[in-house]
Parts: sequence; C-alpha cells; structure tokens
Amino acid sequence: MKFSRRRLLAGFSSGLLASQLPALALAKSQDGFFDLIAAPSKQRLYLPDAPTSDLWTYNGTAPGPEIRVKKGERVQVRFTNKLEESTSVHWHGIRIDNAMDGVSGLTQEPVEPGGSFIYDFVAPDAGTFWYHAHNKSWNQVARGLYGPLIIDETEPSFERSNDITLVLDDWRLAGEGVLDVASLGSMMEWAHGGRLGNWLTVNGQSQPVSDLVRGETYRLRLINVANARIFEIDPNRFGATLLGFDGQSFTEPARLDYAPLMLGPAQRVDLMVMAESDFTIQEVSGDTPYPIAQFSISDAETTEAPRPAIKLQPNVLPAPDRAKARRIRLEMTGGAMGGHD
Repeated sequence: MKFSRRRLLAGFSSGLLASQLPALALAKSQDGFFDLIAAPSKQRLYLPDAPTSDLWTYNGTAPGPEIRVKKGERVQVRFTNKLEESTSVHWHGIRIDNAMDGVSGLTQEPVEPGGSFIYDFVAPDAGTFWYHAHNKSWNQVARGLYGPLIIDETEPSFERSNDITLVLDDWRLAGEGVLDVASLGSMMEWAHGGRLGNWLTVNGQSQPVSDLVRGETYRLRLINVANARIFEIDPNRFGATLLGFDGQSFTEPARLDYAPLMLGPAQRVDLMVMAESDFTIQEVSGDTPYPIAQFSISDAETTEAPRPAIKLQPNVLPAPDRAKARRIRLEMTGGAMGGHD
C-alpha cells in the first residue's frame, strides 16, 4: 500500500474510518495520585489495514489519558519516564508555581530515563487545558506525548456525559501510512511554517463518530496539539456558540460573527451545541473541507425533565500590577532560513 494524497482523501470519505469517539479519563490510584508513564508504544494512525506506528505516549495512547479535576482540587501526578531520553511534563495554561511547571532546563531538571518525578499543585482555574512533553518538544510532542487536562467548575455547568473533549492533531505519515520520524528536526521546516502533517485525527482516531441525544445541550472542548497546523473551523456551520478560549470562559455564550475560527497550536476553544440533527466538524482551510469529527443524533429512550439553563462561571483572575512592569529590550537576529539557501 503506497501512501498518497488520493488514498488520504479516499480515507476521509470511507465509512471504514468512522469509529466511536474513544474515552480518555484517567482514574486516581488508591493513594490519590494520577499515575502517568511516558514510554514507547504502537498505535495505528491510518486506515484499518495500515501497519501501526512507533509512537511515544503517556499510558500507551496518543492522546494520553484525560486528567479531570475540579477547580481548587489538589493534583498529584506520579510521573515515570520509560523513554530512552530525558523528558518532563508541562501543564499548559495552568497558573502554578514554577517548580511544578515542567519546563526542562528552566523550571526543573529533565527526568532521566528510568527516573520519576512528583508533580503537585492546586488547580486554580476552571477550563480546558492540556499537558505535554517539554524537552525537545518538536520531537516528543510530534511523537504523541500529550493529553488533555480538564478542570471543572466547582458546580459543573454541564452534565459529565454532555461534556466532550476533542484533541486535534495532524501527523506526517509516509510509506504505508506510518509516522515519518526521519524528517523530525528538519531545519528547513523550522525556518518556514513548521512541521505540517498530512493526516488529521481526533482523540487519536480518524473521523470518529459520537452519539448525542436530540434536544440535549453539549460542550465541545477542542484542543489543538499539532506542532504547527492552524485549524480553521466554522462553528456557524453546525450552529455552535462560543463558551470561551484558552481555559477562560465568557460570561455568556457568544455567536461568532466572522469565519473561520483560527485555532493555533496549543490553543483551546469551548463550543456549545444543541443536538438537533446530525452534524460534522470540518477543517475548512483547503478547497475541499476535511471532516474532523462526526456527531450522530438519536432520540432518548426515556423522557427527562428539562435541563436548567447553562450558567457560565468565569474565573476571577488577578489584575496585573502595571506599576511593577519592566521594560525589556528584545533583539531577534539570525541568518535567513537558518543557514539554508
């Protein structure tokens, strides 16, 4: 099987790709810790008849398991490194002490192969966040070392079954549809638009299908974990409203008055949809929109009481002290294209 754009497009239109959105939740151990292990693993990224790819993952899957807590809850993660190189875990967007921030060489020493580290912090804000490797991120994140971190409101605005996490990634596949690791670290890519993939996944699968109940209201948490791709999505195509960006919610849902919505690497957006009819989230940057995730609507078997109106609970963030602001001079230099012609 030769990997080609024609086969890629055929895959998107093939029913063989459709699969139920996989669950992501990670349970605490008996002593109250979340156990997180970075290690090599194999995962099929392409079509059902394609070989598996050699990935680096947390707890054996990309994305890694969803860590979900409530605002104000203590988070204790027992991290173990079973890779052949050092690594660390960064908690993206969380306002925590530098010692727990997980940036190798800056806020902590990297965790060596066979080593472990305890991350211990209190989740200060409700919102959609994520965690990922922060040592040689261009390599380790591209191989699959990332996962969602969801911090619920003290009084959740949505039922748990109506709160869905969607982790968006693109992969550079080659040959028979396996991850292309040979091109990682390309200086040409660094000097241009970054590493772009040729295959899109949501929660590690291609074009997954999620079953929703007609008349119910849902929150969709979209997380862009791609190294360089900016996903272009139009929420108005499927009647969605915006609840917030990058871990911070609005005071009330808002309608997007432009299109498309640009979701850059590491960005998150929370959307609200009313399940009325089947719909698809599409990436619309190209001439032909790519389906990212499908949602199938069915009628409930039992009649439930009407759900209360959604009440958002924006975080109260400290105002910056402008009197203590510092002026810093920044100089950016370097040869064009990193020395490449």
